[in-house]
Amino acid sequence: MPAARTKSVSTKVTEEEYARLEALAGERTISEWARDVLLGAANPNPAEHAIMAELLALRTILLTLHFAVSHGQTFSAQEMRNLIEHADEGKLEKARQRLEDAARSVGHETAVGT
Repeated sequence: MPAARTKSVSTKVTEEEYARLEALAGERTISEWARDVLLGAANPNPAEHAIMAELLALRTILLTLHFAVSHGQTFSAQEMRNLIEHADEGKLEKARQRLEDAARSVGHETAVGT
């Protein structure tokens, strides 16, 4: 038997915001939909984390190569392996931090806009 839900979370919204939430909820009640969205936001998506990590590693490689090539430098095979290894170091932690920063930024913008 699932645990009884005894706690409540609420917020005030405008008529327009409420209409948007109703549309997003579809066939579900707004409460059911909001619960799913809130709990989903509280649990990071592993796929988003992995994709962000890879994008950050690729960004490191691309910017390093771009800068080097624009200055007439070339890379040996070993230097490329070292660059890739460097880009992979800590990429998951960097991705976690970027995603947390983005979530805080969105939350802050929402709070400021209210």
